[in-house]
Amino acid sequence: MASIKNLQNIANILRRDVLKMTTEAGSGHPTSCLSCAELMACLFFDELALEIKNPDNPGNDEFILSKGHAAPILYSSLYHAGAIKNDLLSLRKFNSSLEGHPLPSLPFIKSATGSLGQGLSIGVGMAIANKLDKKTSRVYVLLGDSELAEGSVYEAFELASYYRLNNLIAIADINRLGQRGETIFGHDVNEYEKRFKGFNWDTIKIDGHNINQILNAFQKARKSNKPTIILAKTLKGKGVSFIEDKNGWHGRALSKEELEKALIEIPNPPLPSIKIKKPLKSYFKKIIYKKYIPNYYEIGKQVTTREAYGNALAQLALSNPRVIAVDAEVSNSTFSEKVKEKTPEQFIEAFIAEQNMIGMALGLSKKNFNVFASTFSAFLTRAHDQLRMAAYSNANITFCGSHIGVSIGEDGVSQMGLEDISLFRLLFNSTIFYPCDAVSTEKLVYECSKLKGIKYIRTTRSKTPVIYSNKETFPIGDFKILKESKNDELVLVGAGITVFEALKAHEELKKKGINTAIIDLYCIKPFDYKKFIDFVKAHGNKIVISEDHYAEGGIGEMISSHLPGTNIQLTHLTVRKLPHSGKPEQLLAFEEIDTEAIVKNAFEMIKNR
Repeated sequence: MASIKNLQNIANILRRDVLKMTTEAGSGHPTSCLSCAELMACLFFDELALEIKNPDNPGNDEFILSKGHAAPILYSSLYHAGAIKNDLLSLRKFNSSLEGHPLPSLPFIKSATGSLGQGLSIGVGMAIANKLDKKTSRVYVLLGDSELAEGSVYEAFELASYYRLNNLIAIADINRLGQRGETIFGHDVNEYEKRFKGFNWDTIKIDGHNINQILNAFQKARKSNKPTIILAKTLKGKGVSFIEDKNGWHGRALSKEELEKALIEIPNPPLPSIKIKKPLKSYFKKIIYKKYIPNYYEIGKQVTTREAYGNALAQLALSNPRVIAVDAEVSNSTFSEKVKEKTPEQFIEAFIAEQNMIGMALGLSKKNFNVFASTFSAFLTRAHDQLRMAAYSNANITFCGSHIGVSIGEDGVSQMGLEDISLFRLLFNSTIFYPCDAVSTEKLVYECSKLKGIKYIRTTRSKTPVIYSNKETFPIGDFKILKESKNDELVLVGAGITVFEALKAHEELKKKGINTAIIDLYCIKPFDYKKFIDFVKAHGNKIVISEDHYAEGGIGEMISSHLPGTNIQLTHLTVRKLPHSGKPEQLLAFEEIDTEAIVKNAFEMIKNR
């Protein structure tokens, strides 16, 4: 155990580093770092159990800097702990790994943070993962007091309590000042305590600059049978008189003259020799995989793709104990409940709290679980920021959004996923699938289990007939040609529910003497545009696309962006009116994306040839 004197010396070394780093960079958040210097010194040089030479040791404790703008003090801590060798003065430079906010490009940093209010959710996922793996290691999350106003933080608090995560320790750096002035409760630590006690967390109030109180708080937290939050009252800019507890310094680096003045006030001790606490040996037990046995579907059988998703996921879970299903209290609609029925220990209920669910899924994925998270597609949009940050964290998560489009029918527009394709297309390194039948869903779920990055599967509420053989394959980035001839005058493109509208339109047009090819666009991103354009050119040079999604960011927009210079004509049928309750067939007709609309528009294109 480090002495109090040594830990205070380290805190001051961290302070000096932060000031030098941010002044050299010309930007950053030095005052937010100075307030948590003692907390970081105690964490890294006394509390955390880390095998510095092996960041991937499964027995390591986990640390998440939720207040990611305090990245400089995290880099300094990692540097003096021997975890990194980067030049600290390279902070925020283009060729440096020391970015303005943390990314998982450095040892012991597993997730991107800095979009405030997300770190505790990630910590919940990691703590659940440790429980599942029966590991004794802990998860520590350092939060700023400004982000304690975020609703997603409270979603994490309630779920941590529900799952009795006594291996999760949160530390709130209550330094009173936010970006533009005082935070919601300022230094009233009692107000914070009342709220967190209400979530059945243990709360410990301390002076966040008192080393002895910090160490005692960690010791008490380790013995708790509940999740614990340490409410550390601190001063923003601590240690430098002209910025300490003063407004107007958030996100402002000191000038060179101000730096010289500040460094005079902060002691400059030599770095004490401190051994980082090593973890107990903790290894994953040998994982026993079983053969994946796919579900079998008869051609013509009516099955919803959401049920096929649940069936496939349940079989995956049976074959792979690292597969985890997470759901936002709609598992009887997304059919992820199939996992709960067969392997209940591989199902986690997140309740109606999608933002926390996605952060939790990120935490689980960073502990090497193969996570499948599901809810209604419309409700994923409320967690776009969590999805965005998961993508930046190099997460491996599959999301399933059910109840997409106007085809859900009577529930009305609030339940219709009409923006989800655009949302997931925007995400870095994402893959998007939109299967039309049970077989394609089955195969794509399995593909997702092997793919890296953020994957999204769009599933429908209505039953659709099985059209593919169980031996069919669905290469990533490709599409299926369902109909074609040498005399095609036009290509009909559908995805999901509109594939079947296109198939019916094909027969109607055939009666009128018009031959058409049909494409099932089961993979939206990535997409082989060259192959697609070559096919269209060989089959009439005209396209009618029908999709159950808004025009902006959807399939039609995606295709049209690659058509300039090709002379291909495109008609885009998409949701353009405000939907409301009704039968699915009524709504498809109302939005003019049904068979009749496809036939009408195809006929118009051919008539004008």
